[in-house]
Amino acid sequence: MSNQKPSNNLVKNILFCTDFSENAEFAFGFALESGYCRGRCTLYLLHVIPESEAQFWKTYIYEVEGIDEKAKADIDAIIDRKYRPQVPEGLDFHVEIRVGRDYIKILEFARENDIDLIVIGRTGRSALEKALFGNVTEKIARKADCAVLIVPLSFEKKLSAKD
Repeated sequence: MSNQKPSNNLVKNILFCTDFSENAEFAFGFALESGYCRGRCTLYLLHVIPESEAQFWKTYIYEVEGIDEKAKADIDAIIDRKYRPQVPEGLDFHVEIRVGRDYIKILEFARENDIDLIVIGRTGRSALEKALFGNVTEKIARKADCAVLIVPLSFEKKLSAKD
């Protein structure tokens, strides 16, 4: 076994995926810590609006001409309330919104932005949520060309029990 210290250059671009759930909020801490500990890192927050809702929610995408300012303000308000206040000064932080199949858009974004680490929460509530989100998480973990950190909500309870 080598006594060499691991290089901090392994992770330069981190992608945090959120659905604005309680578990995503918990997983964000792992993304922040990864970015902060690495230094000179870029942290992307990505929210994917499901394709089935794309027609109604298409105005959430920042690049669309004639964007609905109310829709943009709503999603920005959530990000400003839940995520931005936690971002340490000096961490390069970017917010991205996409419309489409969640795992496809996440994988595309990761490839397009040379992502080194994807951080994603895993819920464990209802059977439907498990099937839907578990499927997305599994596809990302299996198909990503980078490291994937999957954070289960149950881990928060385990950490709380240690305190």
